[in-house]
Amino acid sequence: MDLTTETTPRPASSEEPLKLAVIVGSNREGRFAPVVTDWFVSRVRERADFTVDIVDLAQVELPTNLSYDPPPAVRAELAKVSPQLGAADAFVVLTPEYNHSYPASLKALVDWHFMEWQAKPIAFVSYGGVSGGLRAVEHLRQVFAELHAVTVRDTVSFSNAGDLFNEDGGLKDSAGPDGAAKKMLDQLGWWGRALRTARDAHPYEG
Repeated sequence: MDLTTETTPRPASSEEPLKLAVIVGSNREGRFAPVVTDWFVSRVRERADFTVDIVDLAQVELPTNLSYDPPPAVRAELAKVSPQLGAADAFVVLTPEYNHSYPASLKALVDWHFMEWQAKPIAFVSYGGVSGGLRAVEHLRQVFAELHAVTVRDTVSFSNAGDLFNEDGGLKDSAGPDGAAKKMLDQLGWWGRALRTARDAHPYEG
């Protein structure tokens, strides 16, 4: 559902860094998301091919009852996130797993937008118990396919995440996650550049 004003961005150089929106999908009290987010964003900021914008769903309140003519209060909440999504060349969705799926706050963000997702790549960082949040990721892949987005194959996932980080928010053993993050971001960068070039040359009309 696209309730925002569509804008026509200027074509970007193929060498220009991709604008990456990192979506923090949990707004739960006592959430573990900031720990995982801080680690992941620190990995992205080591690279020259991305700039980072964080979309934290704990800072926005989007209702689940959708409307084509939302009241001013809802429009004000959309104004906090819609421009960030629209400007992004690529996304990383950071999600926990709740009851074999992803949080309602994340579904609300997804459903309030449409054009913002189209013909853009999306990668996933997940965390949870034994499954590492991967069941939430599989559900999200189906949703984003419906929205004409492209999800990259590789993910970063943390099983029993609370046991993997120390009290300072650093990983006890970073080798595996660091490698997984690099591989995922390499894929995201390829798709991000390819799709940005394609959108500039031929606006997507799916």
